[in-house]
Amino acid sequence: MMKPSPFVGASLLAKPFAAKAAPTTVGECVGASLLAKPFAAKAAPTLGAGTHENSIRSCRGFTLIEFIVVIIIIVVLAGLFMVRVPLYQEQAEKVAMQQVEGALQSALVMRFGALQTRAAATDQNLSILATDNPMTWLQKLPPNYKGEYYDPSPRTVAPGSWMFDLKSRELIYVLNQADHFTPGTDGNKWIRFHVKLGYDPMLGKPEAGRELVSTLFEPTEPYHWLD
Repeated sequence: MMKPSPFVGASLLAKPFAAKAAPTTVGECVGASLLAKPFAAKAAPTLGAGTHENSIRSCRGFTLIEFIVVIIIIVVLAGLFMVRVPLYQEQAEKVAMQQVEGALQSALVMRFGALQTRAAATDQNLSILATDNPMTWLQKLPPNYKGEYYDPSPRTVAPGSWMFDLKSRELIYVLNQADHFTPGTDGNKWIRFHVKLGYDPMLGKPEAGRELVSTLFEPTEPYHWLD
C-alpha cells in the first residue's frame, strides 16, 4: 500500500486558509466589494460634496421677503431726500445772493477809497455814489443780472435774477425759491438794496459841518429768509 506524499497533505491543509485569504469565485468577489463600499465612503469623504452644497447656497440669492425689505428702505430714504431738496436749493440760492451782496459792499468801499485818494470825496460825488448802479462797480457782472428798468415788477425778470430800478435807484433781487421768505411791506418776493452813507459831525470841529464815516450796501428794509 502506497503512502500519501507529505507535499500533497500540506497542500490540502493550506487550501482553506488560501480560500479565506483570497476569494476566487465571482460571488465572493462581488460580496467583498459590496461590503467594502460603505467603509470606503465613510473613511474617505470627497471634498466636492461640501463645496457643492456651499455653491448651491450662494447661488440661491435673496428671498422675496429680503428683496421687499431692501426696496422699502430705498423708498423711505429717497422720500426723505426728496423732501429736503427744495430746502437745500433755497439755502444755496440765499448763499449765492449773499456772495453778490458781499462783492458789492467791497466794491463800494474801494470806490469810496478811490475818491478819497484823488481828493474827490465831495458832497456831489458822494451823492452820485449813493444813487449809482452798484453793478457798474464790478469788473464782471453776475450772469443773472438782467439790466436796468424803470419801476419794474417781480415779473419783469426771471426768478433768481438781479435788476436795477431807475425810479428808486435801488438794486433788486427777485427770489426763485421763496418758501421760507417773509415779504416786506410791498408784499413782493424780492429784496431791495440801496447805498447808505453815514455822516457824523467832524471830530473836534462840529461847527465845520459833517464828514462821511460809513458806506454801506444794505437792504432797504429788513427781510426774513430762512431765519
